[in-house]
Amino acid sequence: MKASELRAKQVEELKSTLMDLHREAFSLRMQKATGQLSHFHRIRAVRRDIARVNMVLAEKGGKV
Repeated sequence: MKASELRAKQVEELKSTLMDLHREAFSLRMQKATGQLSHFHRIRAVRRDIARVNMVLAEKGGKV
């Protein structure tokens, strides 16, 4: 996910995207804990996507 794509979204869309990413991060952590995770690189990518969404929300003045 690129920051330019995120900047094109509205604040409400960004907040829903952020919630989806947090759910995915939780799911990945649970899979890792139970030994079911096969794509370890996805954890890092999701964390970075969360940071990007938070950055764009801060730029737009939306509450982080």
